[in-house]
Amino acid sequence: MQRILLIGFGNMGQALARGWLAHGREPESIAVVDPFPAARAAAIQLGFQTAERPEFAPADVAVFAIKPAQVQQAAQFGREGLAAGGVSLSIVAGKTLSAFASLLGDGAAIVRGMPNTPAAIGRGITVLCANEAVSPAQRAACTELMSAVGAVEWVDDEALMDAVTAVSGSGPAYVFLLIECLAEAGRRAGLPNDLAMRLARETVAGAGAYAAQADVEAGELRRRVTSPNGTTQAALEVLMGNDDFMGLMAGAVEAAARRSRELSRE
Repeated sequence: MQRILLIGFGNMGQALARGWLAHGREPESIAVVDPFPAARAAAIQLGFQTAERPEFAPADVAVFAIKPAQVQQAAQFGREGLAAGGVSLSIVAGKTLSAFASLLGDGAAIVRGMPNTPAAIGRGITVLCANEAVSPAQRAACTELMSAVGAVEWVDDEALMDAVTAVSGSGPAYVFLLIECLAEAGRRAGLPNDLAMRLARETVAGAGAYAAQADVEAGELRRRVTSPNGTTQAALEVLMGNDDFMGLMAGAVEAAARRSRELSRE
């Protein structure tokens, strides 16, 4: 039985744990380390072993689901709780493979991941990259663990993780802003507040689900719903005129990627 040491039981840690249980993993295979009593109580309710520091049988995978400021102490827990030949899977924002290697020791097998918040409902996407010490079997194990909360992709070039962070890691916030703006535009057009918000929220959710299941690119879907000289074309001429919408989005992604690079150096 593969043993997992989950270090950190906040929102993302809990999302992962619930996903693992939903995919048939046994609670006794998961041990949780978290300094906060409330977090440990939540872990106990799900049937997990829990403690302030590792007091369990050595784990095959140590998953770091913590804030960047907690990395130093968490790395010590990883060294104490991971079995020889185990792999560390970090979903800590802004922390590079080399940063974790400096804490876990030379030769440590480390995978870095960037999930996003829809993981909380099993609809996230995670991008993973690994250092040279990670074996094919360990890559497969990390893929399986993150697949419990959504889709998984791998990149070989860690430098791409800054762009990944900017697109999918921060991306849900852009979509939430779109919902806000669309609802506000509806209100300004005369719709009641509650109706405007529901129309905006359900339209974005439905369009996203439709795009996820479609066998064509988003641009083609957009063209299919745009009748010549119709209402949608009138709106898109405003959004796409002078490349304004694309320019704003490209600038936003670049700003997020730049900040991600800065955080990795702090």
